[in-house]
Amino acid sequence: MTKSWTRKDHINNILKTLPQKSGVYQHFDKNGTILYVGKAKNLRNRVRSYFTGKHEYGKTRILVSLITDIKYIVVDTEIDALLLENTLIKKYKPRFNVMLKDDKTYPWIKITNERFPRVISTRIVAKDGAKYFGPYASVKMMYTILDLVKQLHPLRTCNYNLSEENIDKKKFKVCLEFHIGNCNGPCEGKQEEYEYNKYILNVESIIKGNIKAVIGRLNSVMREFAKEQKYEEAQAVKEKLDTLKNYQSRSTVVHPTIDNVEVFTILSDVDSGYINYVKIISGAIIQGHTLELKKKLEESDEELLALGIIELRDRFKSNCKEIFTNIPVDLQLEGTKFFVPQKGDKKSLVELSERNAKYYRLEQLKRIQTVDPERHSNRILETIKKDLRLSELPRHIECFDNSNFQGSNAVAACVVFKNAKPSKKDYRHFNIKTVVGPDDFASMREVVYRRYKRLIEEDQPLPQLIIVDGGKGQLSSALQSIDELGLRGQVSIVGIAKKLEEIFFPGDPVPLYIDKRSESLKVIQHLRNEAHRFGITHHRNKRSKGAIRSELDEIQGIGPKTQQALIRKFKSVKRIKEASKQELEEVIGISKGHLVFQHFND
Repeated sequence: MTKSWTRKDHINNILKTLPQKSGVYQHFDKNGTILYVGKAKNLRNRVRSYFTGKHEYGKTRILVSLITDIKYIVVDTEIDALLLENTLIKKYKPRFNVMLKDDKTYPWIKITNERFPRVISTRIVAKDGAKYFGPYASVKMMYTILDLVKQLHPLRTCNYNLSEENIDKKKFKVCLEFHIGNCNGPCEGKQEEYEYNKYILNVESIIKGNIKAVIGRLNSVMREFAKEQKYEEAQAVKEKLDTLKNYQSRSTVVHPTIDNVEVFTILSDVDSGYINYVKIISGAIIQGHTLELKKKLEESDEELLALGIIELRDRFKSNCKEIFTNIPVDLQLEGTKFFVPQKGDKKSLVELSERNAKYYRLEQLKRIQTVDPERHSNRILETIKKDLRLSELPRHIECFDNSNFQGSNAVAACVVFKNAKPSKKDYRHFNIKTVVGPDDFASMREVVYRRYKRLIEEDQPLPQLIIVDGGKGQLSSALQSIDELGLRGQVSIVGIAKKLEEIFFPGDPVPLYIDKRSESLKVIQHLRNEAHRFGITHHRNKRSKGAIRSELDEIQGIGPKTQQALIRKFKSVKRIKEASKQELEEVIGISKGHLVFQHFND
């Protein structure tokens, strides 16, 4: 019974943390054998569908009953997912996947390695010096590109050996393609090699997706056709333009020039390092795994990555000679070279690996939040402590914000977070009492003084961290009150400026910039936004009540208590105006009811 519950609990935790991204998922049985490989536009929705509702087919029910673990690899697009799924199915031949009997492969565009190269399609990638582009999950897309190339550039389609000697001996004659304008006749020396090679460079640009100039040219062609009233030809060019604009020419999942390579990337927080591993053989990803290493002595990312590389290479019995990483690593492995790619397809693979490490980390953090909320909040507080250089965990944080409208109805708000979560019962509003006009600095000084003077008098616990919404001016004003109360050194205080999310410290003119992705900054922003929301709500209520009372104040003989009774009953001045004399008398008596009715109906 316990075993069944453990499996169910494990699967449910995975389902809660799956990303809503394109990717490939793998179902494993209790022995770690892959049962099924599938692709998904949205991993969370697709994988969850296996475990919700009833399945029409018996095989699906059997598959679900055998699943004990789920892993996934995030990719950029659905096409990438399709290609990766194809690769993994061929490698592992999962029991529940349909096998491709003819071992069909996806097509490539090939630029041959010869004088006057040809541009052709092929399903075989050979080491023959030619250039290969693809693979193309959509054959229609590939032929669209080839057709576009043919239209733009008159390239030869024959397989003659066009050596200088053969051309000089006039071994070949131009064919029909020359006569209909599809070829410039290099076989008879009617086209120079350098001119032809310019076409090939343009073709490579089109296939690689560097198509800005090509799009400009096609737009010109389309306009010329339209001007000549050749509308069918113009429409044909427009369709090619639309296809080309939507086309993604290369896949980050598979590239034929990358062979026998491993990618290792690291993402870390205060507790752990997450190391993602990807292996590429013959231009295709065949393996993906993420390892979590718990920090013990505040190890650096470089140290953790080196440990992870040794562990994963040993685990998967790998001996690849090239390793790509996202940071430099001081590690010497005999016969192996390390690279930190800066651009191109290799950089794309590193970014793909980093995304998988990121999603694995998010998955783990969500699990911890569900299973062990205290550990989750402690980790966030440790991050804040580290980023803000605090001396203790900020279990109790308070944030202040001022609000006024053209200098009137000045108010302030104080919001409280405990263990990195809002404690709404401890939120407080302040009506500014000693400041005349719109003076944010003086208002901040007043509310901070009032707040902590009261906490001291009532012997209430002080926060470990105070956050002031504003820059150096607001922080300096709040600090004056802290000094006046003798609290300097007992609590930490910082200011946050909205424009660039700068964090200011007392006495330090240089602000701190926290990583935009950091959980510390997210919590601080949450505090700031809550204080702003809470203050604005109170300010609006105060202005609204002020507007109501100012209208009722005009009625002679109607005091504050009567006004409150009317507002409590009718909610707004509009309803008071619409009320009958009898309804008003029932609330505030005959004489006062008569006064109010007469005022609004005179």
